[in-house]
Amino acid sequence: KTDAVRADRNNNFSLRMDSLESFFFTPTLKGTTSMKFSNCRRLNQIAAILIFVLLSLPAMAADKNPAGGKAAVINGVVITQAHFDKELKVHLERVSRQGQQISEEQTAALKKDVLDGLIEREILYQESQKAGIKIDDQKVNDQMAGIKKRFPNEEEFKKALASMGLTEEEVRTQIQRGLAIRGLIDQKVANSIVVTDEETKAFYDDNPQFFKQPEQVKASHILIKVEPTADDATKAAARKKIEDIRKKLTEGGDFAELAKENSEGPSAPKGGDLGYFRRGQMVKPFEDAAFSMKVNEVSGLVETRFGYHLIKAYDKKPEQTIPYAEVKDRIAQRLKAEKVEKAAKEYVDNLKKDAKIEKML
Repeated sequence: KTDAVRADRNNNFSLRMDSLESFFFTPTLKGTTSMKFSNCRRLNQIAAILIFVLLSLPAMAADKNPAGGKAAVINGVVITQAHFDKELKVHLERVSRQGQQISEEQTAALKKDVLDGLIEREILYQESQKAGIKIDDQKVNDQMAGIKKRFPNEEEFKKALASMGLTEEEVRTQIQRGLAIRGLIDQKVANSIVVTDEETKAFYDDNPQFFKQPEQVKASHILIKVEPTADDATKAAARKKIEDIRKKLTEGGDFAELAKENSEGPSAPKGGDLGYFRRGQMVKPFEDAAFSMKVNEVSGLVETRFGYHLIKAYDKKPEQTIPYAEVKDRIAQRLKAEKVEKAAKEYVDNLKKDAKIEKML
């Protein structure tokens, strides 16, 4: 749980590639993008989670004997109009929840990208089956369990699926196909990609801006909550309480223990510990006080919109450049991902040349 003192923009949560998209990493797939959503209403969070999941997974299985219209046919396998419409809806929902509006021209371009993505994924899936790649049910079950954990409960998960017009079985199918495609990309592309030490060092030397670590402070705080709109009597009571705690500190009281006993913030069980933070992560009055303090110094009363604080600075780190040894592996991962993306594009382009593709849209 994020401590209340952190600035609002840091209450945003980011559904990063590390969990879902990195697992289903298929560089040629369109629509797999890191997305950041405001930490606002729960329903919006849930919908955002589901949209991210769906954009991180390959499309639903195509149909050899479809009912209804066709969007495309790949080697005799049909991508139905219904599947295309469902995929497009997911992308449009994402755009809508980001507060964006798109023109007719942009919508047309999006439709083309969606169809091209569906075609590429179907080609890759067909190729994975030719390569004999099989995915056991347990792997699918494990991934489904991981997705469900992102929802408050089973009911919310099912509501989110229903809002997108999806069933759990359709999501399971997407997971299975995603694992198969990833296996294919690993087998045919990624496993042969190598990044040398010379390449990682050159990237480090050529891009110093990526490795600057700003000044940081490690601090704890004690918070007594009071609303900015509270009446004078309520504010006076809160102020007295924080001043009494400050007195105990001057008499030798332990900051962490007093935080556990008195603080009204989420960090209280940890003795008020906020860990290291840089400028811009905390509300301004709190930040100004913390960065002006010496190590082991305890502040006077600091007022923010959350209430009254006492702050103790435990450590300070000056601005520095992260050593090459600490980021070498991450640089290698990035460079490999870029190489895999380029090689995978070439791989799928070659597959498309040999495939029979018919577009109906």
